[in-house]
Amino acid sequence: MRNTTNPGASGYPVFVEPFDADTRYRRVRLRGLGCEPLEREEFEPTVRRAFPDIDFDDPEQVHWADRPGQWPAWHPGEA
Repeated sequence: MRNTTNPGASGYPVFVEPFDADTRYRRVRLRGLGCEPLEREEFEPTVRRAFPDIDFDDPEQVHWADRPGQWPAWHPGEA
């Protein structure tokens, strides 16, 4: 069983941290590369650069801590 309480030790190539409604970003951990906040539009291109052959539908490759595929609501003009 994978460790989902410590995302850095999870072993997943991509680990999307829990949803936070106060920001338009989700923190995404890329194995071997660290963690960064990404917007919905940045997610796939950033992950593809790190893992070109990744299957976004495979939960063993892309693990969501919660709310798979969801991003906080954000509207242009918001800080």
